[in-house]
Amino acid sequence: MAAPPAPARLALGARLLDRVERLGNALPHPAALFAALAVLVVALSAVAARLDLSVAHPSTGAAIRPVNLLSLEGLHRILNEAVRNFTSFAPLGVVLVAMLGIGVAEHAGFIRTALRALVLAAPRRLLTAMVVFAGILSHAASDVGYVVVVPLAGLLFLSAGRHPLVGLAAAFAGVSGGFSANLILGPTDALLAGITQEAAHIVSPGYDVTPAANWYFMAASAVLLTVVGTLVTEKLVAPRLGEYRGPAVAEPVEALTRDERRGLRLAAMGMAAFVLLLAWGIVPEGGWLRNLNTGGVLDSPLLTGVVSLIFAGGLLVGLAYGLGARTIRSDADAVAGMQKAMEAMGGYLVLSFFAAQFVALFSWTNLGLIVAVNGADGLRALGLQDQKVLLFLAFVTLSAVLDLLIGSASAKWVLMAPVFVPMLMLLGYSPELTQAAYRIGDSVANIVTPLMSYFVVIVSFVQRYEPRAGIGTVVALMLPYSIAFYLAWVGLLVVWMGFGWPLGPGAPLFVPVR
Repeated sequence: MAAPPAPARLALGARLLDRVERLGNALPHPAALFAALAVLVVALSAVAARLDLSVAHPSTGAAIRPVNLLSLEGLHRILNEAVRNFTSFAPLGVVLVAMLGIGVAEHAGFIRTALRALVLAAPRRLLTAMVVFAGILSHAASDVGYVVVVPLAGLLFLSAGRHPLVGLAAAFAGVSGGFSANLILGPTDALLAGITQEAAHIVSPGYDVTPAANWYFMAASAVLLTVVGTLVTEKLVAPRLGEYRGPAVAEPVEALTRDERRGLRLAAMGMAAFVLLLAWGIVPEGGWLRNLNTGGVLDSPLLTGVVSLIFAGGLLVGLAYGLGARTIRSDADAVAGMQKAMEAMGGYLVLSFFAAQFVALFSWTNLGLIVAVNGADGLRALGLQDQKVLLFLAFVTLSAVLDLLIGSASAKWVLMAPVFVPMLMLLGYSPELTQAAYRIGDSVANIVTPLMSYFVVIVSFVQRYEPRAGIGTVVALMLPYSIAFYLAWVGLLVVWMGFGWPLGPGAPLFVPVR
């Protein structure tokens, strides 16, 4: 390890981290937070109605006034529609359906084995890049990267005669710092798109946001962050840590078994067949996946039904791997994988119920539209309407700062989307662009906030190799990645906006100013 920082600086850093940790821990559970916010919205609706606030609707010009929910009519609506609010909450169904298929693949062991094979197959000179890249790819299976890729990277680097914390840092940077970047769509894409669509409906009720809304941008981001993460690791982190002299002894990393290799071969064949099937449906004119009326691709089931395709792909690959690796022997095993995935979603279901009530109440009161219109007018008055770089730099930074206090990506977006998505739509910026900017800020701060749900797990991994390490050790280790990812990712966003490239299929950067 490098020499520790001076005691005064160490004490100051520790005090700052302690304050951040105490402040974050003082916040209620996200579910309780949304319940409290729902109550606050009801109270604010009464105040706003009494003040007779109003704005002109950006599309129709009609006067929009707040709706008082602190009334008998409001109470009746809250009671009558609570269940409907929950069951119609856009992110709920899409995430659950996607996780059913991915749950089979995870239960069968395909995801763990595939990530292990990817890292084991990397030549020594490409080991760092493959570790970062594997961490980024792991998001397709939710949080598996934290418990598979990160500890495996430490073992691999130790076995290769390198400092194990270098491997841990590179993997953690990919898994958490690059949380939103990926080459393939996953549950996070579906979850955030549903929240974004709900927020966009405040201004434009018919606006659709698909899970593929940021696909092009996030795929390019995966490549960029792999390069940046590799450079930071080799040029900054590895020289700082130097040669490992800790107590851990290198152990051989288990090679793939015959059953695992057979499972991967069958999974690859299944995935290839699935891709060919999709190509048959979308490439030929009149293909079975194209829109029946227009023959188009952007409005076809390939995009509108992408969650079902994620389910089908995960199920197919999981079954193929499980049969080959002999981890799935009957339909009961496949169903058990789905059940296990749903059990893991219990906390998400509770959070979704209260988040759905907050979103619905906020929409009913018209407060979201009133705040959005006034906020957009304020930004115009400041001359920021056309200051794209400054506007989105500020928004990314705000998202990153909030990530230091609220670790959940969905919880923060449920809070921010109803205000910022319609506000920026009124200035001509698409919901997909606002979502992409949010995902940058949410990701880059993950690796330096002790309030991230897996942060304590990462500390425990680090302590295997450096027993006296603590939170400050991990923050100091990961801070160069956080800064580099922020600068590179914001730079990519600026370039993307400058060229006017779509963020995903049918996902523009800009919308007509209302």
